[in-house]
Amino acid sequence: MKLGTLKSTKSLDGELILVNRDLTRAVKVTDIAANFREAMENWERVKPQLEDVYQRLNVGQCEGTFAFQSSEVEACIPRTYLFADGSAFIQHIKLVRMARKAPLPETLETVPLVYQGECSRFLAPSESIPQIDFNHGTDFEGEVGVVTGFVPMGASPEECLKSIRLIMLINDVSLRGLIPGELAQGFGFFQSKPASALSPVCLTPDELGEAWQNGRVHLPLVVKYNGEIFGQANAKEMHFHFGQIIAHVARTRDLQPGSIIGSGTISNEDPAKGSSCLVEKRMLEQLNEGEIKTPFMKVGDTISIEMFNFDGKSLFGLIDQTVIKKN
Repeated sequence: MKLGTLKSTKSLDGELILVNRDLTRAVKVTDIAANFREAMENWERVKPQLEDVYQRLNVGQCEGTFAFQSSEVEACIPRTYLFADGSAFIQHIKLVRMARKAPLPETLETVPLVYQGECSRFLAPSESIPQIDFNHGTDFEGEVGVVTGFVPMGASPEECLKSIRLIMLINDVSLRGLIPGELAQGFGFFQSKPASALSPVCLTPDELGEAWQNGRVHLPLVVKYNGEIFGQANAKEMHFHFGQIIAHVARTRDLQPGSIIGSGTISNEDPAKGSSCLVEKRMLEQLNEGEIKTPFMKVGDTISIEMFNFDGKSLFGLIDQTVIKKN
């Protein structure tokens, strides 16, 4: 299934919709669950009903459908209870630590890195990225994320894999200029991690077919910066799979239905695959050319993030954002 959220003036949670596989038609399913959070909290009850509507939607036998447009939707999940973002791609960790002149953690390959991000509201996929001070070093980060059901404290990685209900794309906006200072205080991130954007739709793992293996998405993430290809790193190169990251997060607490767990910036060791964030490219320029040439984002810069299946069809829709100056 593919789920999304239609914008609404009546609720910050919007209205729950199902979207067909081709991302061309949608239908409201508020009679089954008013919004995404309600669907997650009652998933076992509503899932069969949603699946029935989804099947009819895909064969053109569903009433009340309308053209699906990314400009009319919120983030697939407008808000939730937890966004825990990991850093499962070791190449990204190495380059970012080099940029900060920070040592690599001794537990780099044994313990996932995770921070708790903003989740009271996610940016819509076509919503601008607002910034007030461009000395903050505005950056994008292309990621994959999953949505869990209830996860009991102390659940094993294998149990956590079974808790995954949905998958999405994330643009984890970062303010690189603020990160070193916050970390130096021993209590970051916070100000350096504003609201992230989510893809137009999220989907159940079965929609990925063979591309979903061992808790990883085996597909490249296509990142375009100012209209040009910036990176096509494959998400299959996660060092820790999602079950391991979820288990790490749930080590000391229960996770409630609708919790979002991010993969961290998708990064490959092969430089030909490009990057999924600016700080990696800047660090590679420093290492290979002796100087940084790529600036951080400025007013009018655009970033788009999308993932395609083996047939070349968009899976999650397009995150397509422009940076603006917030007055």
